[in-house]
Amino acid sequence: MLKEVAGKASDEVSLPDGATIGDLLSHYAQDAKFKSLLGSLATALNQEYAAPTAVLRDGDEVGMLPPVSGGAEGAKPATEWRVQLTRERIETAALAERMKRPEDGAAVVFEGIVRRSSRGRRTLYLDYEAYEPMARKQLEELAARALAQFKVRDLAIVHRLGRLQIGEASVAIVVSSAHRAAAFGACRWLIDTLKKTVPIWKKEYFEDGAVWADGEPFPPEVRRV
Repeated sequence: MLKEVAGKASDEVSLPDGATIGDLLSHYAQDAKFKSLLGSLATALNQEYAAPTAVLRDGDEVGMLPPVSGGAEGAKPATEWRVQLTRERIETAALAERMKRPEDGAAVVFEGIVRRSSRGRRTLYLDYEAYEPMARKQLEELAARALAQFKVRDLAIVHRLGRLQIGEASVAIVVSSAHRAAAFGACRWLIDTLKKTVPIWKKEYFEDGAVWADGEPFPPEVRRV
């Protein structure tokens, strides 16, 4: 949404020494269309959620994040393959087979599918976009938190970007564990938290137009503008 208002996906701005994220937002709020979106934004500084009071330094990268369509202290970082952002078709069955081990008593799979209709209209296709460096980092932190919190053996999260057709998977989560309760709990927590905090957005295309999907409000721990 912001990209369409600004007419570009990124911008460079010079501000006085000691300027904050709030000062940067005030700079953009001179545009009335942009100002109308400020109430629902979260902000990130160098790919970490940050408050408007955060002071900026030369070369900092600030992300302005509308609600998404959907890390624990001391947690070990996830391995590279554990989380993926891809523009290729998600092969969920192959991912699940890769995750299984003889010591597992359960493998829980969640697959988000592009459905045929939304908002009472027939859907043609979806486009997914992401703030990719931060999205990957957030997914890795979610994976590490789930492993620590639910004591599951392992997990994988794959999210699709780009254009998706009806019936294709937009996201797949596989959790393997000795016991089903932990696997179910981790899988449910992962998809629910992903949909609220990971900066990925979708645009829905219909026969009579297109619209960015409304995101859920950011959770309390994500400090909003």
